[in-house]
Amino acid sequence: MPEITTQQDAKCRSCRRCGRKLFLKGDRCLTPSCAVTKRKYGPGMHGEKKVASRTSDYGSQLKEKQSARTSYNLRERQFKAYFDKAVSHEGETGQNFYQVLELRLDNIVRRLGWGKSMKHSRQLVNHGHFLVNGKKVSIPSYQVKVNDIITVKEASMKNRQAFADLAERMKGKEVADWLFYDEKEISGKVVGVPNVSKVALDFDLKAIIEFYSR
Repeated sequence: MPEITTQQDAKCRSCRRCGRKLFLKGDRCLTPSCAVTKRKYGPGMHGEKKVASRTSDYGSQLKEKQSARTSYNLRERQFKAYFDKAVSHEGETGQNFYQVLELRLDNIVRRLGWGKSMKHSRQLVNHGHFLVNGKKVSIPSYQVKVNDIITVKEASMKNRQAFADLAERMKGKEVADWLFYDEKEISGKVVGVPNVSKVALDFDLKAIIEFYSR
């Protein structure tokens, strides 16, 4: 039990360090119990008393990059690889970067509401609970495409630990406009491309691009 508590506290410290909610605990971050709501200052014994100082441009860019990377639960090497991929493709780097991050299978599981958090969504994918176009996919980084259909395996629906409260959690759940959720079939479909200009991001994408372009 102490180990679990430590892991949970680490998530809260990450959010407090970034100064914003990264929703690492899913819907719990929307409750009054959220650490960012209760303690609006950085972690550590001097966090509350620490005098705020002016952050350099580099420091601000680094903070935004860390916030985004933590939100998607990616290691630095993975995150940077996605940025390099975005730069190498035609079109706007910011849109390309956002698109490749959002179309990861584990992220789509999160966006559909099947996973309670990004970490939980990744665990569900790793355990092979989903089919993409009828084929089992257990790779979290799998890039889902437009018109792909993601379904929960029939056998997995009997897994009480993973999907016991799914029906309750999905009541009134709104999904992104580029996704369609079929409640009857318990499936999701990618009906469009995630557009960065249509969402309010929890991080400054421009600052991240500037950080990696230094």
